[in-house]
Amino acid sequence: MRLTFAALVISILGACGPSIDPSAAVSPGGGTGVANASAPRIAPAPVTPPTPPGTNLPDFACSDASGGKTGVANTITARAAEQDTYDRFVLQFDPIVPSYTVKRQDKPVFPLGASGQSVTLSGTAGVLVTVHSASGTTSFSGSTDLIHSEFQILKEARQTQDFEGYVSWGLGLSRPTCMRVFTLTDPARLVVDLQIPSS
Repeated sequence: MRLTFAALVISILGACGPSIDPSAAVSPGGGTGVANASAPRIAPAPVTPPTPPGTNLPDFACSDASGGKTGVANTITARAAEQDTYDRFVLQFDPIVPSYTVKRQDKPVFPLGASGQSVTLSGTAGVLVTVHSASGTTSFSGSTDLIHSEFQILKEARQTQDFEGYVSWGLGLSRPTCMRVFTLTDPARLVVDLQIPSS
């Protein structure tokens, strides 16, 4: 009698539960019936990235340089760096590198704007970087006097003028040398490389 009652309870519970069709297939997509979508394909960019600085640069020349674009710019900052074969000075602008001149000098003596005074920088020779139609009075950040006694050529870089649309920087060098002057974009930069003689 106990066995029959237990069988009856199991039979009733089985009738109340959900029925499972043994032929039903379980899909890995959660049983929604929608086919799984493949991941989006990422194609390489159609435009070749710009050549990074350090390749296809102009040759060093023992002469003055000039260039730039017509327009007004803000001076953002100045940097100096030491490389194996040259020392580098960089002026950063926004939005363009305006017209500029880079002139070599026998002495590291530079005029301080229109004041009639002058300043003597470290070293024995100099380079004057002058930018037209530029100003850094409200946009420039960082030091305006970069001293690098450990560099082989560039010993000091100092802003000597920021007045009436003219920005000038004097570069004090340990000796006269050849230069490589060029511009870069994103961000806009004027680069002056000062060659370290091989001997």
